[in-house]
Amino acid sequence: MGILNGKNILVTGVLTDGSIAFHIAKIAQEEGATVLLSSYGRVMSLTTRISGRLPKPAPVIELDVTNQEHLDALSERVKEHVPHLDGVVHSIGFAPEAALGGNFLNTSWEDVATAVHVSAYSLKSLTMATRSLFNGGGSVVGLDFDATVAWPKYDWMGVAKAALESTSRYLARDLGAENIRVNLVAAGPIRTMAAKSIPGFDEFEKVWNERSPLEWDVTNPVPAAQAAVALLSDWFPKTTAEIIHVDGGLHAMGA
Repeated sequence: MGILNGKNILVTGVLTDGSIAFHIAKIAQEEGATVLLSSYGRVMSLTTRISGRLPKPAPVIELDVTNQEHLDALSERVKEHVPHLDGVVHSIGFAPEAALGGNFLNTSWEDVATAVHVSAYSLKSLTMATRSLFNGGGSVVGLDFDATVAWPKYDWMGVAKAALESTSRYLARDLGAENIRVNLVAAGPIRTMAAKSIPGFDEFEKVWNERSPLEWDVTNPVPAAQAAVALLSDWFPKTTAEIIHVDGGLHAMGA
């Protein structure tokens, strides 16, 4: 019997089978969960195709977290497949090109607003859209990249991640009475599709190779996915507002 046996989990952000989100969905199924995926627009067919590479193909629900109509309809769309949810994975992040790559001082508010809306505010939007589906409690897990320092060329995405971290704490505060836990997994750099959009990603890899106490593999999303699945389970019943670092320990090392 797996640690998610009998649980229903919604996983966002599955685009390729190399993503952390894909491996969360895969391990969740292996641990006994019924998994739903979400996607939208042109990439919805891609998510549907990638779903076929899971141990069991998962239904794909249309959801753009910046579209209020989609958010309002999410509960009913989920109920077409499962009666309730036990967990939700927020694996959503985006910043326009002008908000990355060393352009911090020149980025317009419009581009900053997009990064914060998609990457941080959406955690609140998604949680509220699924709130009514939690039957006596549940677990919301988001994917993070440590925002306690300024990273080379990460710029406004770093600011958006700091907002994500703060948002998770406030959600944990306000939803704790409903036994809804909200936590983040701060992973080290992984060569995902999202990473390819970050200018200078190789610089992150260099830093981890030099400073991480544990050997870090930028091609292996499984450790971060395993941490997320653990947080979705009942093994962390009193853990909320937490950031679990899965980065080889680099976050705790000095310069």
